[in-house]
Amino acid sequence: MSMKSTKMLDIDPAVITWDEVIPGGSYWSRVIKRGTTLRIIDLEGSRGVSLLCYNADNVIERYNAADTAKIQFNAFLKKGMVLYSDMGRVLCSITEDTGGHHDTLTGCSNVATNSAKYGEGDWKNSRDNFMLALAKRNMGKKDIFPNLNLFSQVVVEKEGDLTWVEGASKPGDFIDLRAEMNVLVVLSNCPHVLDPKPTYEPTPIRVVVWNSPAPAADDLCRTGNPEAIRGFQNTDALFV
Repeated sequence: MSMKSTKMLDIDPAVITWDEVIPGGSYWSRVIKRGTTLRIIDLEGSRGVSLLCYNADNVIERYNAADTAKIQFNAFLKKGMVLYSDMGRVLCSITEDTGGHHDTLTGCSNVATNSAKYGEGDWKNSRDNFMLALAKRNMGKKDIFPNLNLFSQVVVEKEGDLTWVEGASKPGDFIDLRAEMNVLVVLSNCPHVLDPKPTYEPTPIRVVVWNSPAPAADDLCRTGNPEAIRGFQNTDALFV
């Protein structure tokens, strides 16, 4: 699918620094500089996109799924929420989000889960994609941790079972991640580990990076609650 087939929405072309379509089954990584925003767009009805992110200046600091859910009292992320690091700082803010379904709980696909679902075959999976992307940056297995799943609605049943919700993400849905430090983002565009579809049919996504405006004094992500305020104070101190 051509990049031109998706509307640019509200982004001024003059501020865009990167624009690319990621095919289904592929991976992508890039450093998103502090003060810029990464938009990830569902082009055809996503089966899920797995995400890891790190402090690009010190990759020992990385996204912490447990703290992100615990501090915000919600395991499913949406606009106004943030991605916390394991050092109490904010990696990214969700400044826009049309879907509202991003899952912190379920991890990512691997060889075993794909084989169980699709049978024997060379099905691309997110764990291997993460390994390939990280190897290019002298990182490896020890740097893979519980990931965030974009465009993925999961329900926690009464008995604790996790259930995939079909059709939660629609073509044209997007999420904006504003980098609050220099952030290494790694994406794997493979179906969610709980996606019950028996055929392997990952769909493309589009990634757009642009120089976004400085946060306003009443920025939703920065002022939403006392915990967020403290997280941003810790983060901004790195750049004083």
